[in-house]
Amino acid sequence: MAEAASPPAALAAALQRIAPHLEQVERTMRDQLASEQPLVGLMGDHVLSSGGKRIRPVLVMLAAELCGYTGPRCVQIAAAVELLHTATLLHDDVVDLANLRRGQAAARAIWGNRRAVLVGDFFYARASSMIVEDGDLDILWIFSNTIRSMAEGELLQLESSFDPGVTEALYYKVIDRKSAALLSAASEAGSILGGVTRAERRRVAEFGRELGLAFQLRDDALDYVAGEAELGKQPFTDVREGKVTLPLLLTLKRCNSAEREQIANVLKTAAARTSELETEGPVEVDRVLSADELSPVVELIRRHRGIEDTDRRAEEHVRRAADAIAPFPEGATKEALIAAADYSVHRAS
Repeated sequence: MAEAASPPAALAAALQRIAPHLEQVERTMRDQLASEQPLVGLMGDHVLSSGGKRIRPVLVMLAAELCGYTGPRCVQIAAAVELLHTATLLHDDVVDLANLRRGQAAARAIWGNRRAVLVGDFFYARASSMIVEDGDLDILWIFSNTIRSMAEGELLQLESSFDPGVTEALYYKVIDRKSAALLSAASEAGSILGGVTRAERRRVAEFGRELGLAFQLRDDALDYVAGEAELGKQPFTDVREGKVTLPLLLTLKRCNSAEREQIANVLKTAAARTSELETEGPVEVDRVLSADELSPVVELIRRHRGIEDTDRRAEEHVRRAADAIAPFPEGATKEALIAAADYSVHRAS
């Protein structure tokens, strides 16, 4: 697959058009860092300053545009959705024992797990308050349901860690709840601002869900092919953390019994070493499995086309995303949304 170095023209034009609103989103998020506890501001500034694609605020705004709304409520909703995403990052890094996030030290690596969890809770609370302040009960319901879904997805992934018997159905259940749910919620919230019908809302929500699945599949492929500079973290982090993502899952389905046993032993080693390292303090992922220990797994994934077929599956979800909003009128906004979905599987980081 050829990788795009920059967003396609339709998406770039849309991003330029909504740039002033995205700047307002950034200011609004930072306004939410106000607290009697200085650590909230310090940690919040650290996480927000690390950048990120801000795809969720973009989806809120473009989905609203697609449905005929361009008013000021987009900023508050988009900021709340991104603040919720920021809270999940703080918690995810604790769960995953991650020391890097977007190329810089993870908050837990600087301030510790307990403080990272508590500040994440603060962000959840602030994001929820912003949705309550907006006052739309449909958006509030979507928001609360999404938080539940993401927590269930994280637990489901944690419970299936280091398990070579993970099924494709279970894998999709995890990424649907952990990753796709929030992009679907962002898109549907935008459509609600536009006042469209329930059927149209479902289509826009489905667009966000399919984009989210495609985005996560590409992320899972990149973990095996991109370097630390592109990923902002150590490569091969997923297998070191015991996550059986689609590239490895497809490989396990296709390889022979001796190869499956080899992969199972690597996962068993990673599980035992993680447990041992946790007793010493923060786990450094490169100590869980060495390059030599990882090499056979990476070679098997290459041999059994785990990366190529994961990317191909991601492209199928992009097509479904485009089909979901096909009935909406043609125009620059629709083109931008489809371009965003396509870009999600052609990005290099």
